[in-house]
Amino acid sequence: MGEHQATSAQAIAIAGLARLASDDDLMMRFCALTGVLANEIRSAAQEPNFLVGVLDFYLAHEPDLIEFAEAEGLDPETIVKARHALSPVDTGEFS
Repeated sequence: MGEHQATSAQAIAIAGLARLASDDDLMMRFCALTGVLANEIRSAAQEPNFLVGVLDFYLAHEPDLIEFAEAEGLDPETIVKARHALSPVDTGEFS
């Protein structure tokens, strides 16, 4: 993955995090799904896969994905590509 692609993907994920922070309903749902408390977001954001989790949150619920993409002027597929750029290999498997 190129440095520009990783930087762009990270910028998209950070925009997603900013959107979470500005929307109480989204933040409450994100916290409920991830187990991260709202007051722990800042420290959790330092974890390597946290931004992947932010994008996964949007990708898991199409209405949120569409709203986020429209707000950022992005195609939803760009968010999918950003998520893949941040973590190209998923180690988790559902079995």
